[in-house]
Amino acid sequence: MDGYISEIRLWGPTWAPRNWALCNGQVLAISQNQSLFSLIGTTYGGDGRTSFALPDLRGRTAIGSGHGPGLSSYNQGQQVGSETNMLTNLNLPAHHHAVVVDGSTNSLNASVSIPVINDEATVEESDGSILAVASSDNSVTTKIYGPSNASDGKLAAFNSPVTGNINTLNTGNNQPLNNIQPSLGLHYIICLQGIYPSRN
Repeated sequence: MDGYISEIRLWGPTWAPRNWALCNGQVLAISQNQSLFSLIGTTYGGDGRTSFALPDLRGRTAIGSGHGPGLSSYNQGQQVGSETNMLTNLNLPAHHHAVVVDGSTNSLNASVSIPVINDEATVEESDGSILAVASSDNSVTTKIYGPSNASDGKLAAFNSPVTGNINTLNTGNNQPLNNIQPSLGLHYIICLQGIYPSRN
């Protein structure tokens, strides 16, 4: 089958025709393939002294080399891409998780710190005032406690933050993301001997 040396074609059979080879990354001797080596050199591998390699297109698709507008740049012979990727937090958009607390009643043991000062009370009860030692004008200790069956009272309002941890459960199976586009397996073949191409 005629072709230009270094020309690559898609090919239906599982074997390569005469003067062609499958693009499977084979390493060839320069001495036996000087024309082909003069065209592709060590772009696809080899030491450049006694050997060079054919392109390895097994399991790969070809992509145009160069830098297309708004696209990444790819060099001739550069291998890129991955069949799968593991997503991390860096790959995810900013988001939040809702926390749903059921309406059931539960007991909560808490310690509340009430601000007090060891000084005589001098102001009326108001928001922001602090519990102090009872004021007295005589030597008799002023009583500030009452019986437990008395009606409820209140202290001046104050802020007492309640803190705690709410943990959301992990979900997912930590499986890699498949990046493969719908594809059909075919062979690529490269022309080893044929017409030597001239530059345009």
